[in-house]
Amino acid sequence: MKKYWHVINIGIQNSLTYRFNFLARALFGLVPLIAMLYVWQKIYAGKGAGTSVGSYSLAGMISYYLLITVVDALTAVNEDDWLIAADIKDGNISQLLLKPIDYLWYRLCLYLSGRLTYLAVAFIPLALFFACFRSYLEPPADGVALAAFLLSTALTALLQFFMSYAMAMLAFWVLEVSTFIFILYAFEYIASGHLFPLDILPRGLEQALYFTPFPYQLYFPVSVYIGKAAGMDLLRGLLVQASWVIAAYGAARFAWRRGIKHYSAVGG
Repeated sequence: MKKYWHVINIGIQNSLTYRFNFLARALFGLVPLIAMLYVWQKIYAGKGAGTSVGSYSLAGMISYYLLITVVDALTAVNEDDWLIAADIKDGNISQLLLKPIDYLWYRLCLYLSGRLTYLAVAFIPLALFFACFRSYLEPPADGVALAAFLLSTALTALLQFFMSYAMAMLAFWVLEVSTFIFILYAFEYIASGHLFPLDILPRGLEQALYFTPFPYQLYFPVSVYIGKAAGMDLLRGLLVQASWVIAAYGAARFAWRRGIKHYSAVGG
């Protein structure tokens, strides 16, 4: 394990080189969130006082988007899939194939170091932003909901990484993976609950989405926190989320084993 702790340490040092980029990303990432909150305020204002959209009051809707921002900050995959594809395309994995290190765990350590650095740099602006909306941020339903939320968020991080890793493995077969990554990102943005809560959709469409891994990337952890997933629904959701993590891990391993057979490095 020492070598992977060393990778995390080196990853943090390398990420700190781009700390201004992380700060700028955190600050400008709040702009669409502020716009979304403003739009929902106008929607609720047009409906009159005391109205709700689905099961959400205005305070509940704002709280939902604030929690989405928290989960996204903790779990988002930022450029890791591009970097993995570049390692394959440029032949940088050759140096790792000759060393006693697993490439998947190596990239996972770099992903974790990137998240830690981002949170350290973006903590102050995010904290100030949340302080402005602290009256809307609701506490967790109970202690069980908080513990389950933390567990679900950890599973979300693994699910997002393994799915991005498996997608990046396409670089073994195609020269440019950007189209596939953008398609995956588009589905994630809409079907994960990033754009709006999934339970305001028609019941049939909402249930259909639960047959995909996307709701478990953002929507499910937030629904756990606010108490919408409780009891047997909570246990069932965690088991399904863990199953998707295992499936994504299996897909990542399978794609690596098949892809490495096609890989060739020329030069020295």
